[in-house]
Amino acid sequence: MATAQHTSTPAVRQGVQPLRAGQGSSFIWRKLHSLLGVIPIGAFLIEHLVSNFEATKGAVAYGDQVKFLNSLPLVRVLEWTFIFLPLLYHGLYGVYIWIRGKSNIVYYPWAGNWMYLAQRYTGVIALVYIGYHVATQRFMGVSLPENPYYAFAKVHNELTNPLILAFYIVAMIAICWHFAYGIWLFAAKWGLTPGEVSRKRFGHVCLAFGVLLAGIGIASIFAFIGPQAAAQAAAAQLH
Repeated sequence: MATAQHTSTPAVRQGVQPLRAGQGSSFIWRKLHSLLGVIPIGAFLIEHLVSNFEATKGAVAYGDQVKFLNSLPLVRVLEWTFIFLPLLYHGLYGVYIWIRGKSNIVYYPWAGNWMYLAQRYTGVIALVYIGYHVATQRFMGVSLPENPYYAFAKVHNELTNPLILAFYIVAMIAICWHFAYGIWLFAAKWGLTPGEVSRKRFGHVCLAFGVLLAGIGIASIFAFIGPQAAAQAAAAQLH
């Protein structure tokens, strides 16, 4: 005897939808969102972490790095074209995807759904942190492009607040997770890792890469608040 399916049964949906052709303009916007997350935003993240790691060599070395970056030709054009505008689009469209999408962790607590949810939350943390960090370091207080050797002191003074220090550490972990998992998603959605085996193996690579980036970022943060940080900051301003 046939039985009718209960209408209350939730429909099974994947936590992370693959990109498919023929979905109208949203297909293009999602493709652009995915691409910008790796290039140029991902490339900028790696460069930013490597540049900040100069702080482990001292305040003068960090000031030298800030001075070099601000001496690049057309640096403001490059900054807006390859950093600020892509970040703005990627962040806002990511929020839009979250609002429009659904995860099924209540009914279907699969790993994919949890990863989807983690990617959304880490993205919001990253967006809030980047907005705060850019506002305070780029547009408030001492102008670092004209005074690069004040950069170490500016970050040091901010991180002496334990709440801001904790916020920086949490945000660093969230950003590195978001980027590492974003690389995995990019490879899967763009057909670079066909098959479950290749995706699983690449997942291990992405995890290791994310841990490495987070380690570099956290080491840089603590370089600004080490026992000699205040003295280095004062000496660098006289450089």
